[in-house]
Amino acid sequence: MPFRMVEAANMKWTLPYFLCPLSGFIFYSVIANSVLHLTAISVERYLGVAYPIKYKLKRNPRSALIACILFSVVSMAHCSIVYVMQYHNYFNPNITDPSKRNTCYEEFTDEQLKILLPFRLELSVVFFYIPFLICCFCYIQCICILSRLSNVNAKKRYRAIRMALGTLLVFVICFMPFNISHVEGFVTNQSSKWRQPALLTSTLNACLDPFIFYFSSSALRETFNKVLQGLAKRLLLPCCRSALCCPLFNRGKPDERTQSSDDSIL
Repeated sequence: MPFRMVEAANMKWTLPYFLCPLSGFIFYSVIANSVLHLTAISVERYLGVAYPIKYKLKRNPRSALIACILFSVVSMAHCSIVYVMQYHNYFNPNITDPSKRNTCYEEFTDEQLKILLPFRLELSVVFFYIPFLICCFCYIQCICILSRLSNVNAKKRYRAIRMALGTLLVFVICFMPFNISHVEGFVTNQSSKWRQPALLTSTLNACLDPFIFYFSSSALRETFNKVLQGLAKRLLLPCCRSALCCPLFNRGKPDERTQSSDDSIL
């Protein structure tokens, strides 16, 4: 983000050129990784609702850790195309040295586009369209199942439905414009002119994901509240602690999780 802020302030790329592919690589990897994590959360919620007993028995932190590592490896491996494109034909004397340009990952030759455009299409399929279809299926099933359950607290049921719709909204607002530009670029055989503005919406997920992760897990809410309580005890004066340690910090107690699926869905 600081690199992109400097580029936006100067209206051109003025930093050392090795930072250009590095910043792009990290930036696109984080976006792809975020999509995979949101998809995994949707699958977890669906399993918790549809198969609560089996889900509870087979759920373990090791599986989550393996999934996180796998997501990171897959996203970084795909987004390494940034380095491939930036240094493609680097030693060709007929091509302008990328380090002498004042743009970052914007100017491409016809030969580069022959590689890049199909790859962007593949990226959009793997990191948006397939995950989006999976999320739609999982959340629609969750909503249908929760709507039929009469023994689930109505407040918790509506909260789960709002979370499902909110996550789908993140996909539509944050990731859809950028991936539509990939499809358009492949069809028109050129890099889409509105790709950079569309990329701006993808950065919103950095602001929205923490809220999704917070409200999706009661265990995460309990941990966050404990951290707040610890900071209050360390930083605030004793006379102020009683005023700030209000019921807000005591939400999300274990007694709320009366059903096996609450922790993953509600």
